[in-house]
This record gives sequence, C-alpha cells and structure tokens, in this order.
Amino acid sequence: MAGASSWSFREEDSNRIHVILSEFLREANARTGMIVDRTGQMVAIVGEEPSFDPTAFASLTAADFSANDQLARMIGEPEFGSLFHQGEKESMYLADIARRVILVVLFDNRTTLGLVKLRVRQTVLDLRQVFEDMFNRGTADEKPPVETGFLGEAEDELDKLFGA
Repeated sequence: MAGASSWSFREEDSNRIHVILSEFLREANARTGMIVDRTGQMVAIVGEEPSFDPTAFASLTAADFSANDQLARMIGEPEFGSLFHQGEKESMYLADIARRVILVVLFDNRTTLGLVKLRVRQTVLDLRQVFEDMFNRGTADEKPPVETGFLGEAEDELDKLFGA
C-alpha cells in the first residue's frame, strides 16, 4: 500500500480500511473495492484482484475524477461527489472520500446500482473518518521546521558553490 507523502499511513489504518471495504463488498455483493488518492496512487485493493494494471487504473481514475470536477464547475456545481460508469457486464461507482482519496467499486450483474448506492453511503462516512484521522495525525507527526539560520547558511554555501 502506498499513500501521499503529506499523511501518515499505518498498519492499523490499513486494517480499518480492509474491514470497512470487506463488509461493504459483502453487503453490496460487489466484486472489488479500491482506494485511489487524488494524485493517482493506489492506496488499497480489497476483494477480487483486478485483471488490469492497478497502477495505470489508479492514474486514470484520478484523472477521470479531476476532469469531472472541472465539468461540475462548468455547470455551476462545486464538485460531483460520485460518478457512475455503466458497462454491458461490468460497472464502476466512484465516490470522493474527504476530498483527498477516491473509493472505486467494481461490480457486475450480480448486484444493482441501487444496492451499491444504498450500501456505499455508510462506507463513505466510515472511510472519511479513517482518512481524516490519518490526515490529522500526519500534520501532528510532521518534523519541526528546519531552523532559519541553517537555511541561510545553506543558501550562502550554494551561492559560493555556483558563484552567485
């Protein structure tokens, strides 16, 4: 699992995400749940292992969500909180989580969009809490800033080195 550098991702976070997504997949009869961060990094995959390249998928998912954010603004909406893509046999539902990550649900004809949407509401709330906890902890765990004197000395040394 990988995550954005601005937040702290721990084993207990991974476990919480796995439990939440596993329960959702069972209740919604969906195949796969994924968490993708807005920069296009795969954070978690739960359920059936996808047959496609998850790295490329994560990047395209982030781009898709970003493009739809722009479309929402063009029609006067601040954002679209969720997206739905329907295929003949396979479909996917995407939902924003805490404006930093995206929940992706892959499902087929064994379930319905209505059941996915019904079950995803609580899942989004549960995941939002997990990620807000991580984001808040990430800022609290950050190292103290580098002393200003050190930065001035470093700039002086670079100036000497490059003749500025």
